[in-house]
Amino acid sequence: MKNLIKELKTFLILWSTQSLSQLGSAMTNFALTLWLYEKTGSALKTAALSICSYAPYVLMSIFAGALSDRWDKKKVMLCCDTFAACCSAAVLVLLKTDSLRPVHMYILNAVNGLMNTVQQPAGDVAMTLITPKKHYQKVSGLRSFSNSLVTILHPVLATTMFAFVGMAGVIYIDLGTFAAAFLALLLFVRIPDVNARTAAAPESLWTSAKAGLLYLRGHGLILALILFMAGVNLSASVFDAVLPPYVLSNPRGGETVLGIVTSCAGIAMLLGSLVVTALPAPKNRIRVIWLTMIFSLGAETFLLAFARTPALWCVAQVIGWFPVPFMDANLDMILRSTIPPQMQGRVYSCRNTLQFFTIPVGLFLGGFLVDKVCEPFMSAVDPQGLFAAMFGTGKGSGAAMTMFLLCIGSVVICLVFGRVLGRYHFIEPSDN
Repeated sequence: MKNLIKELKTFLILWSTQSLSQLGSAMTNFALTLWLYEKTGSALKTAALSICSYAPYVLMSIFAGALSDRWDKKKVMLCCDTFAACCSAAVLVLLKTDSLRPVHMYILNAVNGLMNTVQQPAGDVAMTLITPKKHYQKVSGLRSFSNSLVTILHPVLATTMFAFVGMAGVIYIDLGTFAAAFLALLLFVRIPDVNARTAAAPESLWTSAKAGLLYLRGHGLILALILFMAGVNLSASVFDAVLPPYVLSNPRGGETVLGIVTSCAGIAMLLGSLVVTALPAPKNRIRVIWLTMIFSLGAETFLLAFARTPALWCVAQVIGWFPVPFMDANLDMILRSTIPPQMQGRVYSCRNTLQFFTIPVGLFLGGFLVDKVCEPFMSAVDPQGLFAAMFGTGKGSGAAMTMFLLCIGSVVICLVFGRVLGRYHFIEPSDN
């Protein structure tokens, strides 16, 4: 054990402090969602926060890998962390002076999203460079564990702190976690340099992007899986836009309940990850991918459309998120086994753009459906009629109706792509 800790000392310092900073940032983002919905009561304006974060990622991720490869990883991470902290500090100053407006939050979130776009590939490469190859699996497990833990903890901690010390208190915690991560990276972490003399001549940004796109064009299974995941992300992002108004506007909901319901997703994913590691490989990985998603998206949204109690909302979250690690594990296996290692960076950069461009679209669509379509429709229906019996009455009934429409749309997406993916076959790689 001592040798293991010694060999992973640098990784453990970087991983633990960056995870702590990630928790602080996630708490701030969640608290900002609560604050903005409390001020505006608008699902669309609240969803715009996430739209502004994702838009730079979608636009720039196709080039982010190439940019990160050219720059010093440690400097990139330090600069991006500093910009993110400055954004949080700017929100704090505007909040303290009673000048904070939605437009300020949108601009700062866009800057933050751009920094994350560049920092993510730099951080991934840095983790690889400071980790001995024999410990890659352990490191992967630790990173997966910390991500699940952040998903579980940040909603509960954010809602608790938001209730007791307000938005400013949450930001102070975020800045404190940033300081710990920044100083640890600056003073105690040395990231080895990639030997430029032995590396191949760097490609231009356009050449790198073109190579990844040409690879996808010639490999139908990989392209079909990526487009399927774009459809899944569309449904999932509509859900992300609808859940806050669904819970916050319900008489039985509120900020604390939203935190608990959101945390159930992280708990379910953590349990799903443990089960996946214990199961043997499935006979048909492609079928597992689309069947888990049709169950996840369809069952969760159907239950939420008609559920009226927080307990059932938590059950729906567990049902919806428990199968996600099954999809992730099989998708990752197919991608890593099929795409040559020398092509993975370029193909993954293209994948990020193609797979995630639907997220801002879905966030806008979810907010629009709640604010402009379903809530106005439900406010005009007969309180004794069929729609009121199905989705309730008052504010929040439109969000429930949106959940039902999302259920239908998600099932259709999965069935259509299930037929497309059924044309392909994946051959398991040999152990040799």
